[in-house]
Amino acid sequence: MAELRKTDEAVDATPNVTEVETVDAATTQEAVAAIEAPVQRGEPILQVRNLVKHFPLTQGILFKKQVGAVKAVDGVSFDLYQGETLGIVGESGCGKSTVAKLLMTLETATAGEVFYKGQDITRLSGRALKAVRRNIQMVFQDPYTSLNPRMTVGDIIGEPFEIHPEVAPKGDRRRRVQELLDVVGLNPEYIHRYPHQFSGGQRQRIGIARGLALNPEIIICDEPVSALDVSVQAQVVNLMEKLQDEFNLSYVFIAHDLSIVRHISDRVGVMYLGKMAEIGTDTQIYDHPTHPYTQALLSAVPVPDPEAREGRERIILTGDVPSPANPPSGCRFRTRCWKAQDKCATEVPLLAIPERFQGSDSPAAHESACHFAEEKDVVHAVH
Repeated sequence: MAELRKTDEAVDATPNVTEVETVDAATTQEAVAAIEAPVQRGEPILQVRNLVKHFPLTQGILFKKQVGAVKAVDGVSFDLYQGETLGIVGESGCGKSTVAKLLMTLETATAGEVFYKGQDITRLSGRALKAVRRNIQMVFQDPYTSLNPRMTVGDIIGEPFEIHPEVAPKGDRRRRVQELLDVVGLNPEYIHRYPHQFSGGQRQRIGIARGLALNPEIIICDEPVSALDVSVQAQVVNLMEKLQDEFNLSYVFIAHDLSIVRHISDRVGVMYLGKMAEIGTDTQIYDHPTHPYTQALLSAVPVPDPEAREGRERIILTGDVPSPANPPSGCRFRTRCWKAQDKCATEVPLLAIPERFQGSDSPAAHESACHFAEEKDVVHAVH
């Protein structure tokens, strides 16, 4: 597809097989360490700093007064780099989808900044915001409700061109829509069909095609496969990876399925009760988690192998998730944490590399919001 951006960097960077030489064990270890080390990606394309969203709780009918607030997102920070996928996981109600809406400015942030290429989009409006939104698109969770049943597929995918006519003149839109259908693996002749004539997986492909229409640099994926069957999930995830490689897209991939997030993500952030608990590469988070909540989450992942299942430690959390309208003081996880001490109730832990791992090459040297962060492998069996 000529109009869509492509990158040949991966091809250019491929080494010639004739140049490969025999290396000793020490050199091999150095090479493995280099692969596992964090990649230097330059400046982030998206920077989120102390993002906050509080929904007011009101009382009264005629004369409403605020009596509190639901702290859905409370000080979330992370970076997103060009061409990478940042996965965000956490149980229902932790604030993942609210973060997605804030990144798209579908919700107004209570506080904090979202910098796109150095520009704070939370302070933009009108034409300036419209220009930025062209480069940040979204794929929604439910393919059955995110598509207008009264519009044809051609109208749905072509609707962004009505808002940004400079991307595709009217006489060229039909061809562009058909190209987009072909890119996501659908028959271009389906342009006149309606959403009810497609399966769930096909509908999500239509949503992805709509997200690609304006040639964005970033796509926010809010649980894009949670409403689909397992076999269809794999097809959609593989399609998204293919499109990312082809057009150098950056994804914020929000989900609660830890296996899918590990498959598609370069880095992973774990949220709990409106805050980021831990963030690192997929290997750091899944194989070397340091936050107790992350460890508990990973221990709950089903294991099909009975022998491997017997050797794993299952971490059972006590109590319920506190209300975001009245979260615990200090560390928000302390009411369910087996490591909690008095300090956890009085001091809010910062999202930073734990002091014991600072300056080390350990995979556990990644950001974790815990006063007593400690590496614990809960994914692999212990024999």
